[in-house]
Amino acid sequence: MSNKQDLSTATGALALDDGTVFAGYGAGATGTQTGELCFNTAMTGYQEILTDPSYAQQLVLFTFPHIGNVGANPEDHEESTPQASHAARGAIFREQITAPSNWRAAEDFGTWLARKGIIGLSGVDTRALTRRIRELGMPKAAICHQPGGKIDFKALVAAAKAWPGLDNADLAADVVQAAPYEHTEGLWKPGLGHVPMGNAEFHTVVLDFGVKKNILRNLANVGARSTVLNGDATAADVLALKPDGVVLSNGPGDPAATYVRSGAMIRELIASGVPILGICLGHQMLALALGAKTMKMAQGHHGANHPVKDLATGKVEIVSMNHGFTVDVATLPAGVAESHRSLFDGTNSGLAVAGKPIISVQHHPEASPGPQDSFYLFERFAGLMRDHRGK
Repeated sequence: MSNKQDLSTATGALALDDGTVFAGYGAGATGTQTGELCFNTAMTGYQEILTDPSYAQQLVLFTFPHIGNVGANPEDHEESTPQASHAARGAIFREQITAPSNWRAAEDFGTWLARKGIIGLSGVDTRALTRRIRELGMPKAAICHQPGGKIDFKALVAAAKAWPGLDNADLAADVVQAAPYEHTEGLWKPGLGHVPMGNAEFHTVVLDFGVKKNILRNLANVGARSTVLNGDATAADVLALKPDGVVLSNGPGDPAATYVRSGAMIRELIASGVPILGICLGHQMLALALGAKTMKMAQGHHGANHPVKDLATGKVEIVSMNHGFTVDVATLPAGVAESHRSLFDGTNSGLAVAGKPIISVQHHPEASPGPQDSFYLFERFAGLMRDHRGK
């Protein structure tokens, strides 16, 4: 055991695949879930984090010790479809969930966790867990909440060891819906909520691999109405809609696995000359389509405080990150340049293609949660669409 919680009073626990167990107090949904354990350094935005489809089959450890004071509300969800409504499987905190104290709170956070099917765990040494992930990488793990106690710790360890992991996992297929839909809702404004966009200047097709709502809202904010298609769509399906631009969305899992079914479509879109914006998983799959390779990261990037440098302007922006895979810059082919770079570890955070209206970023420019330093990327994409239309 790795913490001093009295096992006889424990109502929740976290087991790692190396046999380490952290016992504490369960919250939210009951039962047992398995997934990859990662830590997130954001101090706010826990609701947006836990509804980000990119966290499918992951357990999120919050390094900030006090979680819950903002409560929960229906406006801060980031999933875009019912299929994506169950992303993160578990959430781990240092202190027990704080009572809500915010004018926007419509629900207690613990109640919200239960309704969303997310298992919560508090009273564990989150600093020790964070150090473990930093030094040894993101482990396979199992989390449980048993209100009556009597936790079978051996079975929990066995469950962690049996979980197959994220390598070669095409999880995007689990968080999208088949039917296309339209999106015209804009960004949230105080006192008004999410305001519908006005007249659209552009029409974008968003290929959904687990798209966050705020990506669609930021597109609306720059004058683009979106038609959202499943990532299994063909290039012919996309181009038949005569879009001004195409967005490859964020999503969960191993990009190389999802690329197996979507790669041919992405290559055809590149060849068509249509402006393309790739975000997170979409950025990684775009890199694969251009001839580069991706690789698994030891601890990934998860937080709303990551410094990234725009190599074209020299500007350093603080961004929101959520990924466990990265593009290997050593494999970039001629004509594909690194446009952004993480200042934490030097890994790639963006690409640009010479002579083509194609840009992509590893981080989350929609900033939900996180700072709004990268909103300009949607304006940059709008400029590519405007220039392409004028040709």
